[in-house]
Amino acid sequence: MWPKLPQRMYLQDSFQRRFFRMNVQAPPRLLELGAQCLLRNEALAIMALEELPIELFPPLFMEAFAGRHTEALKAMVQAWPFPCLPLGALMQDHQPHLDTFQAALDGLDVLLAQEVRPRRWKLQVLDLRRKTHQDFWTLWSGMKVSVCSLLEPEPAQPMQKRCRVEAQAGLKPEQAPVEVLVDLCIKEDTLDETLSYLLKKAKKRGKLLHIRCQKLRIFTMPMKSIRKILKVVQLDSIQDLEVNCIWKLATLSRFLPHLGRMGNLHRLLLSRIHILPHTTPDQENCVNQLSAQFLNLPHLQELYLDSISFLEGRLHQVLRCLNTPLETLSITNCLISESDLTYLSQCPSVSLLKDLGLSGVNLTSLNLESLQVLIERTSATLQELDLDECGIMDSQFSALLPSLSGCSQLTTFSFCGNPISMAVLESLLHHTMGLSKLSHVLYPAPLESYEDVHGTLHLGLLAQLHARLKQLLCKSGRSSMFWVSASPCPHCGDQILYDTEPILCPCYLPD
Repeated sequence: MWPKLPQRMYLQDSFQRRFFRMNVQAPPRLLELGAQCLLRNEALAIMALEELPIELFPPLFMEAFAGRHTEALKAMVQAWPFPCLPLGALMQDHQPHLDTFQAALDGLDVLLAQEVRPRRWKLQVLDLRRKTHQDFWTLWSGMKVSVCSLLEPEPAQPMQKRCRVEAQAGLKPEQAPVEVLVDLCIKEDTLDETLSYLLKKAKKRGKLLHIRCQKLRIFTMPMKSIRKILKVVQLDSIQDLEVNCIWKLATLSRFLPHLGRMGNLHRLLLSRIHILPHTTPDQENCVNQLSAQFLNLPHLQELYLDSISFLEGRLHQVLRCLNTPLETLSITNCLISESDLTYLSQCPSVSLLKDLGLSGVNLTSLNLESLQVLIERTSATLQELDLDECGIMDSQFSALLPSLSGCSQLTTFSFCGNPISMAVLESLLHHTMGLSKLSHVLYPAPLESYEDVHGTLHLGLLAQLHARLKQLLCKSGRSSMFWVSASPCPHCGDQILYDTEPILCPCYLPD
């Protein structure tokens, strides 16, 4: 039987469902019908833009975009009366077509080609990001007054002030560029048609059109094509960069000059960079070049290094030029040495970590004293700790428990895939009882839940052991703490989760 919902929740849900149903079935409003009627004669619609009240621009633009009225779109971009045109949010709600996207860029291109800008021109930013300004079109389509701030004149910018001074001196003022905001995902051998068209326009207009990219994802693609794209992007606008390519270290070195110009970078992920079996002087130079680029990244807060084959014995060489404290450090699926772990425990840039990840780093043969020191150093700030698949044994894990018990800010601790016994799990539970913020613990199936040396998981035994941990949590007054067991399926390797009942993979389900 389903649990009985509170009456208030039921009434709210009922109201929302009725409202949604009414909203879907509602006939077009008078404003929408007027826009549709006007756009039947595009020439007349374009002529009307000069006298069109600004509050009617967004609804008319939405109708033109949905109806693929390309000439009207082109003209409306030129006459857009707001500082920002959030086209990406509109593309999120409507299936974009290449012709409508090109029409919008063509309108911007015509605008930039004019030596004397139109009287009503206020457009400064074309935002192509899909998850920003989500409420702009919704609010305008409902004619809400809460967006009236968008109608207010923009405060004078330094460029505008300089233009007035130059005009008084008889000089030709320099036109301020229009910025295009976009999140880029570069992959495969060919570029998306919309991105290709945007890059073409940016190259054509040069300083008058700036492409600003907050998030950049780079997947497998020839370096020549990547560098061609980066030439027309304002590199100092990039705050979040992911390089997920199977690159040799020498290939990475060709990318590093671009990385060094991303002075506002906050988050960096480098994945799948490998070296040749035999170390050469050139490879050592490449590692030094990578390290040197961190000097140019004063705002870096999050660093992710995944499947980097050259880290072993070189971690100090890579991280030594970090000049700001990191909030996140994730080193995953890499080999590191004991000296690397020692350096990490002493590195000045990790003392204020909030998130530490070492998933997939084999620690079986290492002395974890340095890891204890690292956890103690970050105990006042550490919120998330990930030690999945590290091969940590009972004795090693027990040595970490006193350090863990001092992490007052810890909220999530995951150590799946390690051969840990039930006795050590119970010890962990007792050591972490005082951590009031710890709410999620993901632990491996204890050794006692396997029925043979081949690693066959016995779900019945796992259920009993999990129930034992739940009982201990309840007795300690921490029943709300979320302890979940995760172990690989013996058939396919996918994770099996166990809370109160196992969440099985399809291998266990009947055909």
